[in-house]
Amino acid sequence: MALHITPLESVGVEVSGFDITQAMGEALKSELISLWDEHAIVVFRGQKVDPKSQIEFSRIFGPLATHPIKETTSAEHPELFMLVNEPEKEKYHTASYNGELVVGRLDWHMDLHYTGKPNRGALLRSVVCAEKDGLTGFADLSKAYDALDADTKSLLEKIEVAYCFSMQRRHMRYVDLEGYEPGPYSPTKPADVNFPNFPDVAYPAVVTHPVTGRKVLEIADQFLDRIVAPHEAGLCNDEAIELLERLVVHTRRPEFHYFHEWQEGDMVLWDNWRVTHCATGTPPGVQRVIHRTTIEGETTLGRVL
Repeated sequence: MALHITPLESVGVEVSGFDITQAMGEALKSELISLWDEHAIVVFRGQKVDPKSQIEFSRIFGPLATHPIKETTSAEHPELFMLVNEPEKEKYHTASYNGELVVGRLDWHMDLHYTGKPNRGALLRSVVCAEKDGLTGFADLSKAYDALDADTKSLLEKIEVAYCFSMQRRHMRYVDLEGYEPGPYSPTKPADVNFPNFPDVAYPAVVTHPVTGRKVLEIADQFLDRIVAPHEAGLCNDEAIELLERLVVHTRRPEFHYFHEWQEGDMVLWDNWRVTHCATGTPPGVQRVIHRTTIEGETTLGRVL
């Protein structure tokens, strides 16, 4: 069985030529893992997938995590996390962007980044596609690192960056706030959604991927707060802020991005140690159902401050 591999627009690949419902030999599993390690973003289309087959397929890439919030977890399949647009709940996830209401928009982020121990990756499957919008974006931070000049790479080797968990988007220092207004029901503190008060965490500005050895630019818009002790790298505070601003702009370059327009049954697998992702959201009242499986991360990449 030969896999068909097609490059996506700028980053990642689409893989076909196998049937997820059929037993897979070790050689095929190894090839799929190698493709994931190499490309970080892998799209699968046209497969006949149900929750059981999604879970079994996801296990090829590592042990699966269960989600701590029971109301969004399948009772029958605890490994399955369900992202559902529900009218009675969407008011808590609604905000205004340039005068238009949007449900579920998310800034560029890595999952569990604010804990210092991000998960290894995840697989999303479209069950009900949004009729409008509802795209998921992915950004390859290894390619973003590769595109930096030598002087910046050298400077970043001396730097740690701190991330601070916050519920209020307007308090996040490096997200794009142009035209943003929070909704009247937007959470104002972690306790509003039964989250703890997470401590700040710090990461090397450049992380070496624990599996592949690739260099990863550890810059994600959401929760990014500051450079730790910039004077130790010969920077004043103003220079440190300007460096982070420049790096955030750099990661937003389209040549590092892939935006997935969902079709029913699509699956996207990404490496959460290398890739940030975002969600464009949908207008209020648009139905959308995504099933997610999460691959555990056994390595702590950051440190608690």
